[in-house]
Amino acid sequence: MNHRAELIGKTRRALAVGPSGIAQRIAQRAYRGTGAADLGFNLDLDDLLVDVPAQLPVPAIRPGPGRPLRIGWVATPPAPGSGGHTTLFRLIEALEAAGHQCVLFLYDKHGLDEARLTSVIRENWPGVRAEVRDARAGIEHVDAVIATAWESAHVIVKYARSPMRRLYFIQDYEPFFYGHGAESAFAAMTYQLPFRRIVLGEMLDGMIREQTGLSSDVVPFGCDSSVYHLPAAGTVRSGIVFYCRPETPRRGYLLACIALAVFHQRHPDQEIHVYGAVPRGLKVPFTFHGRMDAAELNDLYGRTIAGLAMSFTNITLVAEEMLAAGNIPVVNDVPLARLTLPNPHVLWAESTAAALAGALSAAVTASDPTGQASAAASSVVGRSWKPTQDAVVRIIVEEVTGT
Repeated sequence: MNHRAELIGKTRRALAVGPSGIAQRIAQRAYRGTGAADLGFNLDLDDLLVDVPAQLPVPAIRPGPGRPLRIGWVATPPAPGSGGHTTLFRLIEALEAAGHQCVLFLYDKHGLDEARLTSVIRENWPGVRAEVRDARAGIEHVDAVIATAWESAHVIVKYARSPMRRLYFIQDYEPFFYGHGAESAFAAMTYQLPFRRIVLGEMLDGMIREQTGLSSDVVPFGCDSSVYHLPAAGTVRSGIVFYCRPETPRRGYLLACIALAVFHQRHPDQEIHVYGAVPRGLKVPFTFHGRMDAAELNDLYGRTIAGLAMSFTNITLVAEEMLAAGNIPVVNDVPLARLTLPNPHVLWAESTAAALAGALSAAVTASDPTGQASAAASSVVGRSWKPTQDAVVRIIVEEVTGT
């Protein structure tokens, strides 16, 4: 191909993709060329385990029952609105309410600003009193330490060298966060560590058991029905809602985009509401709400009919929050999922665009949408996070004291 023909071809392709397409291609080349992808892997290679230790040092003597305990939690730095951190902080609040002291050991391979992160936590989770420390400075002077994600399990083995009890609070089957490669293997090996595992829901327990043969302590999902509830009587519902997380593969973003396109073809009169991250490649009309707090979400759920509540590594908390507000969640039907969410008002669908769109269609064409919403909300009345909190506090105290 001569230079002129090559130039014409490039010009045609540039016109076809437009300014945004050109910008994306430039960014992609820079991303690959600079190794920017490495920023998303939040563990220094020196902090990765090279094998699974058979045992780790534990105290020779257990503290007596009734003594306040000092519990460490290892986590990534929280950002406002993080659902995983919100669940974690609920547990910390429960321990503190029971008279125990908590320490947050945060890990960031790029460096940590303890003062700034303490301010973020106090502002967004004001009920948490835990002291904030840098995990890389050493995890010590605690009766027990708890991993909250696979990376933090590696960190505990590296930086918690003194005798202490070790536990692992697991919210997702994290090997499925990645393709079948090194990152997946790094995550999977943490389930073999000599930690006491606490898993959120029966689906996750089943996934770990299938892969490892190991059992775990199972605690139930919670739902804050004091925040999520039916709207005022007479509220007219219309449209559907979608929680948008394009950068999180387990949320099935591309599948959701196609499902919403099919749904819109069938129901162009139904408004599509999107919240969370800015959508990319969503080729239907939509109303974007950005990041929303719990009260704003309850209002949005309360005036819409249904919503997509998808996740491939555990049930998403969004499903029950939608139910509490009378919104019908459409959930992708993956193995073991119904064990964790045995609610008759959930619309389960195969993980195909046609099935998901069909379930959304069934919800918006229901003969009695008001009755449907009321029944859904009634099914989760009184639900809270207290059973989860009580169970986790009991397990931690039992592991530390032996009683």
